[in-house]
Amino acid sequence: METSYPAKSFVLSQPGDLHRNCGKGRPAHDEFNGRMLRPLPKGWAMICVRDSLSQMALIAAATLVSAAAAHANSASPWSDDIRSSARLIAGSVTAGNVPGNSVTLRAGIEIKLQPGWKTYWRYPGDSGVPPQFDFAGSENLVSAEVLYPAPHSFKDEAGTSIGYKETVIFPVRVTPRDPSKPVKLNAKIDYAVCEKLCIPAEAKAQLVIERNGAASEALTAAEAMVPKHVPASEISLKLKRTGAKPKPLVTLDVAAPEGDPVEVFVEGPGKDWALPIPKPVQGAPKGHRHFSFDFDGLPPGADPMGKYDLIVTVVTPTRAFEAATRLD
Repeated sequence: METSYPAKSFVLSQPGDLHRNCGKGRPAHDEFNGRMLRPLPKGWAMICVRDSLSQMALIAAATLVSAAAAHANSASPWSDDIRSSARLIAGSVTAGNVPGNSVTLRAGIEIKLQPGWKTYWRYPGDSGVPPQFDFAGSENLVSAEVLYPAPHSFKDEAGTSIGYKETVIFPVRVTPRDPSKPVKLNAKIDYAVCEKLCIPAEAKAQLVIERNGAASEALTAAEAMVPKHVPASEISLKLKRTGAKPKPLVTLDVAAPEGDPVEVFVEGPGKDWALPIPKPVQGAPKGHRHFSFDFDGLPPGADPMGKYDLIVTVVTPTRAFEAATRLD
């Protein structure tokens, strides 16, 4: 932000004092004490002008330094917890992808974990708590959409959980109310970190997101790890239910490269669903993988033989996909 300073002249009534009406050769008024100051001695006009120019140069330099510091502020300070830290990061603008000639600003929520600790995906698996993001109190904000990079599964005594270790960046698509102005993003992050025990964590961060933000390689890499939305037919995704109540078996077939590890996660129509993590099954044709899971973890009252829309996420070492499909 540029700061505008009014043009003023100053006068030295004696060495070290600055007063108005510099160089006019007449008494200056002391605005604080109400007394008249004596005229400038000969030769002091140049000193006064030189001092005024120095003052202006210092003000201009301070303004430039302040502006540069604000522009360079591409990340908020870390909000530290015992086992983790979190902060906001900013990226350059993405234009033209919102109707109405609007823009989407890029940001990210970075969580850094201590060795051996993990945090969770939007669906945590057999145990754990998904992160919660609150942007209340943000300025010039219409919406902030949090995206989830491809997760991985972790096995322990409590079962298999889904999430991240070491460091994760959740990309955020920020839609400003006024695209010509920056967004002051306030974020409150509630999440869990787990080793053998799970500990709740909370972080608060604030960052100004601007159109001319600097490019962030880490944010760009995290965005590339977000599963790509594709039609089920593009990855040859098929689900089939066999058996009867109360827990029919669901088999899943998907196109996947041979030799690479493949993980598959299935989510139900709502957050109250907790479907098991599919397990690999032998016998898939070349270029495909088979998985199966018990159709368990449905909310009370849901019919295990009913028809449901499910979300399937497929993660390989180099790519990740997300597809909606219907279990008939």
